[in-house]
Amino acid sequence: MSFLRWAIVIVPLILLLGFGSGRSVPSGADNGWYRALAKPELTPPGWVFPVAWTTLYILIGLALAMIVHARGAKGRGAAIGLFVGQFVLNLAWTPLFFGAHKVGLALFVIIAILLLSIATTVVFSRIRKGAAWLMLPYLVWLSFAGVLNWRIGQLNPDAERLVPGAQTSQML
Repeated sequence: MSFLRWAIVIVPLILLLGFGSGRSVPSGADNGWYRALAKPELTPPGWVFPVAWTTLYILIGLALAMIVHARGAKGRGAAIGLFVGQFVLNLAWTPLFFGAHKVGLALFVIIAILLLSIATTVVFSRIRKGAAWLMLPYLVWLSFAGVLNWRIGQLNPDAERLVPGAQTSQML
């Protein structure tokens, strides 16, 4: 199967899984809990996140397609395994942070994603340099997202217990 065929399958799959994770719980401005949090000054406007993640998922999907296409390459199985490991954690982060409100645990997960992604990029570089280059924007964004996660945790030490818009009902 040619690289293009792999890309036509893998990129939409990565996008679909990323979209599914992002829609599994309300996130960003759609999430009352998140809106109620104090956020660091360096937090970008809400529209940046879907644009960034869509772009990054396309890039890492292309990187994975390059590796999958490299049949017979030494380390290919390990590279794919590392990619899958970091991507599974990536998909778990949104429900953990936005759904479960586990800011501290989400920070540990994003650190694990970053470490696995660095290892993935190193192994990718041994197989296809282009695949490693495609991973670099993802590594930068993960680092930035980790800083945001960390600062949100600092600014909101009781984030887990924050319940915005809690409504009470009165019975007459």
